[in-house]
Amino acid sequence: MKALILAGGRGKRLRPLTDKIPKSLIPINKKPLIQYTIKYLKKFGINEIIICSGYKSKQIQNFLKKKKNFGCKIEYSVEKNPLGTAGAIKNAIKNLSDESFLVINGDIITNIDLKKILKKPNTIAANELKTKFGTMEIKNNKILKFNEKTDVQNVWMNPGLYHLSTGILKILPRTGSLEAEIFPKLAKNKSLHTVKFKNVLWHSIDSFKDIELSSQEINSKKYQKFFK
Repeated sequence: MKALILAGGRGKRLRPLTDKIPKSLIPINKKPLIQYTIKYLKKFGINEIIICSGYKSKQIQNFLKKKKNFGCKIEYSVEKNPLGTAGAIKNAIKNLSDESFLVINGDIITNIDLKKILKKPNTIAANELKTKFGTMEIKNNKILKFNEKTDVQNVWMNPGLYHLSTGILKILPRTGSLEAEIFPKLAKNKSLHTVKFKNVLWHSIDSFKDIELSSQEINSKKYQKFFK
């Protein structure tokens, strides 16, 4: 099975760092983000990878060439202009012969068990929502309980991990959003599946605070072994 890494984002909220390097090369504990993504895929036996890139793509290619692609077979699908997540996938897998493929957002760090979503095509991971803010339990305009930065139980978010059938190519636009345009259609037709994950490590690297928090969590005793 092949995996697509969506790594074409500009990373504007991480300026001035991303004025010089692509988001995928942002260092987390002195290792570029793309290194975590590739090693994560390798843990689950995925060694054939297509990197969908655009902004400063050559830097990504040069880094991985120096690292001998971490022992993986890597291809590149380079966008001259942003195509959106759906367009990037359509552009990358035109000649894919497999029945299904994996898609991972290139700006996340996680330990979600990929084996669980690889059992059935058109399955996306669902991660229990975590909030950066305190939450309150309220009844009759009175606060019963105050919770600091906790999981929001039974509310699920999209963590950017998808196992998709190649048949999806038929409905992918040349430009556009997978999440905003395609997934709602599949959900309406009841042809989109999910696997729920609780108490997992997951970070989307969108700010300098995200870099700090993910660095701390990766170094914690709980996750050190996974990220060796």
